[in-house]
Formats: sequence, structure tokens, C-alpha cells
Amino acid sequence: MFFDSNYLLFVFLPALLLSLAAQAFVRGAYSKWGKTPNGAGLTGLQVAQQILSRTDVKGVQLEGVPGELTDHYDPRTQTVRLSQGNASTPSVAAMAVVAHELGHAQQHQQGSILISMRNFLVPAVQFSPQLGYLLIFAGLILRISGLIYVGIVLFGVMVVFMILTLPVEFDASRRGMILLRESAVMTSETDQQGAQQVLTAAGFTYVAAAIGAVLQLLYYLSLANRRR
Repeated sequence: MFFDSNYLLFVFLPALLLSLAAQAFVRGAYSKWGKTPNGAGLTGLQVAQQILSRTDVKGVQLEGVPGELTDHYDPRTQTVRLSQGNASTPSVAAMAVVAHELGHAQQHQQGSILISMRNFLVPAVQFSPQLGYLLIFAGLILRISGLIYVGIVLFGVMVVFMILTLPVEFDASRRGMILLRESAVMTSETDQQGAQQVLTAAGFTYVAAAIGAVLQLLYYLSLANRRR
């Protein structure tokens, strides 16, 4: 399985190229717009405070978190955690990232069906990929096709989760752009163009990961069919 030329040509190489392209896109966008001041001259933390005071997103706590681009929203505590760079930098990129995370907060507060569906799968995703790999490998070694199919189903749960993540992330970016306009912190065409480019680049990373997971699932299905 590990040296199958089909895996290399149709799974590993396409997934690798997509991942590298996504990383380059993100690095390029963040490098450019991370050095471009936003029109309002507000740091990421100040942008978050303005959004919370001027829109319907309320009751969200703001905390710092170490690392670069480690910003995220924690629905358990309704907390947006901002990386030090984005929290303290008055850049277009920081503005976009903060708005995206508050878009997730708005999804949670409004009971978005998209994020509810994804969150429903979170407990299963914590174990299904590892168990799926184990069963697929065991089925191949023992030549038991039933084990392979059970493993594929478990691996498929993770694939479904990644596919559901796409509309969740794109919707958070859409909401983030609206929040920037509603809070009046996006003051120029440059702000809008830069924020949209940063969010599009970030979204591409999820697309690349989902495509790679689907290709891997299809490969496992082809292995199972060969052993029938």
C-alpha cells in the first residue's frame, strides 16, 4: 500500500502540491497585507473591541494566545483568542483574521445549522481517523475485506467533517466582512480588497485539505474493491 504507484500519482502528489500551493498563497497574502496598515489604524484587538461594541455579536471574551496565526474561537467559553502579532498590529491582515473569528462567534450565537452539523461530528472525529487507519491496515494484512470497509466508513466520518468545514469557514469569512462594514472599521477599498484576499487564501487551505482527504478515501475504496 505504501509504495503503490497509484497512491503516489493520484493521492500523495496531488495532495502535496495542493498543500504547498495553499501554504504559499497564505504566506504571500499574509506577508503583503500583514505589512499594510488598515485605514482605521486599529490593532486586531481594537478591531475586535469595535465589532463587539457596534454589532450584534455580544458577550465574547478576548484573550491572547502565543504563536503566529494561532487565532481561534472557542465555543465552549465564547472566547476569541488572538495571536500576539494580530492582536497588536494595525494591519489589514490582522483586521481580517479577527473579523473571521468573530464570524465564528456569531455563527455560534445564532445557532448556525452549518456549525451545529460540524460540531455534532467532533466527538467521532477525535478517534475515527486513527481507528479507521488501523482497521484498513489490518484488513489488508489479514486479507479481510470487511475490516477494510469498516475502516473506510470510520475514515469517511473525518472526510465528511472536513467537507462540512468548508461552508462553515466560508460563512465565517462572509460574516466577518459584514461585521467589518457594520462596525465601520473597514474604511477604504484597500481594506476590503486586502481583507478579502487574506480570507480567500485562508479558505483555500481548507479546500486543499478536503480534496486530499477525499482522494485518500477514494484510494482506500479502490484497495477494498481490488480485494473482493
